[in-house]
Amino acid sequence: MTLTEPTTRAAASVDLTLQLISTGAADGAACSPELVKGPWEFDSGPVAYGPGSSMGDVIPTGSPRQGQLPTAYREAANDELHERIRAAKATLGDRVVVLGHFYQRDEVVQHADFVGDSFQLANAAKGKPDAEAIVFCGVHFMAETADMLSGPDQAVILPNLAAGCSMADMANLDDVTECWEQLEELYGTEPDADGRVPVIPVTYMNCSAALKGFVGEHGGIVCTSSNAATVLEWAFERGQRVLFFPDQHLGRNTAKAMGVPLEQMPMWNPRKPLGGSTETELLDARVLLWHGFCSVHKRFTVDQIDEARRTHPGVHVIVHPECPMPVVDAADSAGSTDFIVKAIQAAPAGSTFAIGTEVNLVQRLAAEYPQHTIFCLDPVVCPCSTMYRIHPGYLAWVLEELVAGRVVNRIEVDDSVAAPARVALERMLAAKPPAA
Repeated sequence: MTLTEPTTRAAASVDLTLQLISTGAADGAACSPELVKGPWEFDSGPVAYGPGSSMGDVIPTGSPRQGQLPTAYREAANDELHERIRAAKATLGDRVVVLGHFYQRDEVVQHADFVGDSFQLANAAKGKPDAEAIVFCGVHFMAETADMLSGPDQAVILPNLAAGCSMADMANLDDVTECWEQLEELYGTEPDADGRVPVIPVTYMNCSAALKGFVGEHGGIVCTSSNAATVLEWAFERGQRVLFFPDQHLGRNTAKAMGVPLEQMPMWNPRKPLGGSTETELLDARVLLWHGFCSVHKRFTVDQIDEARRTHPGVHVIVHPECPMPVVDAADSAGSTDFIVKAIQAAPAGSTFAIGTEVNLVQRLAAEYPQHTIFCLDPVVCPCSTMYRIHPGYLAWVLEELVAGRVVNRIEVDDSVAAPARVALERMLAAKPPAA
């Protein structure tokens, strides 16, 4: 497992960049002027993901809400919040571990004990069995996964309950179950002569615990962006075709690289009969792609790549596989966040990178590796809306509550869901991609 060390370089701060742009002290553009506000400004407003890349996405009814952050944390200066966080962590010692996702704002990441992607951080939580509390600075599905992989006596805490994931919300248990029932009616349930069942469900890590449980109960598996190809190979050994959700782009890009023709990858839109395809198209399918996407990675375009090549001859364009297929095809390489980090670590000094992933990670990499020229493909500063909901104020609050003996914002997955979900996660853990 490769994890980066937290950085406190001011140059890595997207928050500072946004503040400078908003005051005219720096050139550039942001996708929303509300990004400079504290996330608590949106806790009591209309149910939404908040400003940033997902602000145009429809949030499901009943999504978790965050109660109002106490005034003392909302009004505290940044320096005070940082000092309170450090003091609380010092008091708690080994009783608490703080995890920070790559896409978190730098002001939060600097307090993390481990920094990585969702899967790496879940493993980090699993590797701290003596910690009484795991504070997960990420989004809801990540905290759920940490709860399922951590010990039963450990409390997993999400500093802001409104930190969800719009992609994860694009597939829910009711819609996937309805889809599955329609596919069983069309395909039947009997295996072929080679023992392969008609369809195997595969879910991306970026989904609810309920969907991880669903695939566990139906012979399926979870995948990450690092092992998606290995997981699809696992699934094709056991099934004639794959139902892949919730991210269509990761599924399409991975299957295409494995030689699956695009015409054998129909989209399943849960709002349309048979997902919007004909019976013939579904019978001919090898991979059925769910109508879901990441709003961060949907922002990247081929035009942005062309501009990067025009202004920086010799640039290496590297994008995340959640980007649309034309963007992945036009890039020099594509891979998970860990892949991106390792590519930059291994590059000779003086390399130039244009990166298509969340801007917090890109700016942090630019600060950590000043020997390179590193910039985000998208010139508009538009962080992940839901990662943005985590702020040092919320982190200080949950830590000081722990010091006082109170656990707030605990994320717990019922064992009826967690048990089959762990089956799917264990299959994922066993599906290791071949060594590079």
